[in-house]
Amino acid sequence: MKRISILQPGYIPWLGFFEQMVYADTFVIYDDVQYDKNGWRNRNRIKTPQGILWLTVPVLSSGKTGQIVREVEIDNKLNWRKNHLKSIELNYKKAPFFKDYFGIFEDTYSREWINLLELDMYLIHKLRQALGINTPVLYSSEMSSKGENVERLIKMCKELGADEFYEGSSGRNYIDDNLFENNGIKIAYQDYRHPVYPQLHGDFIPYLSVIDLIFNCGKDSLGILCNRNSL
Repeated sequence: MKRISILQPGYIPWLGFFEQMVYADTFVIYDDVQYDKNGWRNRNRIKTPQGILWLTVPVLSSGKTGQIVREVEIDNKLNWRKNHLKSIELNYKKAPFFKDYFGIFEDTYSREWINLLELDMYLIHKLRQALGINTPVLYSSEMSSKGENVERLIKMCKELGADEFYEGSSGRNYIDDNLFENNGIKIAYQDYRHPVYPQLHGDFIPYLSVIDLIFNCGKDSLGILCNRNSL
């Protein structure tokens, strides 16, 4: 059995994004669909003593209605790189594994990024390396499968020789399972049970960027993320 997952990229994504990557034989980045302005492509959340803080990468959107994910450019008139690095440092410098992983962000934010996808994927690759995830990653834009919505997902599964599609839980709202089954593809939905792990700054808050887990739990992060062990 070969299982694939197909997800849009995200900025310093949450734990469930990487869990889907772990349990896929091939992980496809859906980079040639329409950009969702208020989605997770350019923002995520970290934890502070005051609660949740959003880190948002500003993008150029004026007059660019309908652009696809891989086309989105960053608005570098704002000093977002300095602000994000400072926010991460101030709020995680007392975390047990801060020194082990902060270099990822010093390196990332020392570079000037033009394209949002390139930034997202640079961080995704750095974070999956830190977690120890080796799943092959492809881009939908490099595949021959074309079509709309679910039809294209099925075609991508077939192109990659997959007989199981691992989909996020939200897929239940728009996917007709019969369409996959009629094409010989089993669909499995992610029912992610968010782990509880040691955090800084008071009561536990779930659904943050994976960097919160990594700074707090270090090499145990992958096992915790996959609910194989907890602390």
